[in-house]
Amino acid sequence: MLTALIGAVLSSTLALAGCSGGSRGPAGTGPAASAASPDSSAAAANPNLDLGTPLGGKPLPGLRLENQFGQPMSLRQFRGKVLLIGFVDAECTTVCPLTTVAMLEAKQLLGAAGDDVQLLGIDASPRATSVADVLAYSRAHNMVNRWDFLTGSLAQLKASWKAFDIYARIDSGQVDHTPALYVVDAQGREQTVYLTAMAYSSIGQSAQVVAQEAASLLPGHPTLAHSQSLAYISGQTPAQTIRLPTAAAAGGELALGPGRPHLVVFFATWLSGVSNLGGELTGLNGCAQAARAKHLPPLTAVDEAVTEPAPTAARSFVLGLPHPPAYPVALDTTGRVADGYGVQDQPWFVLTSASGTIVWSHDGWLPASALQAAVARHS
Repeated sequence: MLTALIGAVLSSTLALAGCSGGSRGPAGTGPAASAASPDSSAAAANPNLDLGTPLGGKPLPGLRLENQFGQPMSLRQFRGKVLLIGFVDAECTTVCPLTTVAMLEAKQLLGAAGDDVQLLGIDASPRATSVADVLAYSRAHNMVNRWDFLTGSLAQLKASWKAFDIYARIDSGQVDHTPALYVVDAQGREQTVYLTAMAYSSIGQSAQVVAQEAASLLPGHPTLAHSQSLAYISGQTPAQTIRLPTAAAAGGELALGPGRPHLVVFFATWLSGVSNLGGELTGLNGCAQAARAKHLPPLTAVDEAVTEPAPTAARSFVLGLPHPPAYPVALDTTGRVADGYGVQDQPWFVLTSASGTIVWSHDGWLPASALQAAVARHS
């Protein structure tokens, strides 16, 4: 078991970030602020950044699970490498993709020294537990050959969650779990645990903090390839005029903001792993055409580019659709738009007024008739 203090820190965040969505993640204050040194006061005041909770070198449990290829693995077989272990639900569309990107970016920040860092996912879903499930997630996020995503029987996974003090269960039909990322040293000792916040703009900051911790455990303490301020990054709200690059054409831009109402749908291409993304985006063509005919707020789609497996993912996906979108598709390259519009899941619909206020939002896909009715009702 973790110490009572660490358990309290983990327990306090259960309702704040999990696969079922929810409000913002843990603040980087209190015990969590003691594990990192960068940007001290600014980082500690950042409500979207967890600076880590020290674990005191607890030995790694001797768990045996299977990776996305069905190969049996033991956590202890990676002795000699620094481990980044993220607890991820293979069907998650909320915080798990943020954890995955932060893990990958942390390793990349270490440059050549990243060769001595092993990325591991451990399935945090009581429902999606098969090898096929973790392989599908790995494919959707372009992680197949970049990590080992471990799963097993429900009994094996429950033993894993208990060993790491992870909360994981199905609540009201949705998987909810502790969004934890562990850093383990080359001797197999747990050093620090981080909790991922549901904030898109802070992914790079989280990666930097984790990379700095990993660097402190590697020979020669390598310098990170680059760094950024760890101060709070504000979201870009509907009250602000925002110009975003378009996905369909290089160099194109479109504007969002006050002056007219907007219907915005946020999405990411990795949703194709858990839904018929192409069909859903094509189905919105009818809504866009109806909006023009009935003088309803125009539709804009915004790809959450900061979570995409490649910079060109959205453009390739959109251009590859058999029926092109009849509405503009933009890229949120910083995550600030998603944060400013209160996005907590993918897909996420937001209807804004001409004054730049959010008048309606919805989590998940809707039938065209239901979407049109909701927009008409709130316009």
